[in-house]
Amino acid sequence: MSVHLTSFQGSILDAVKKAIESKVESSTAEVTGGGGHYNIVVTSPVFAGKSMLESQRLVYSAIAHLMAGNDAPVHAVDSLKTRVP
Repeated sequence: MSVHLTSFQGSILDAVKKAIESKVESSTAEVTGGGGHYNIVVTSPVFAGKSMLESQRLVYSAIAHLMAGNDAPVHAVDSLKTRVP
């Protein structure tokens, strides 16, 4: 795992999970990884009828603030899967 410097305080995994679950309606998020690189699986009925790209855009928009700036806590999402329950 690489080292990614950030000034973020607290659990990045929890922050990503909370951001997604608060912005993507009726969702549950599983977030793993570290060092700035994360794997995310999100399940929500909101994804029904949406393309993979549309679903992933919803998730990325929910965590955009965690990816912004030079010392952002999330450097990369290595894997993003969206699922319908």
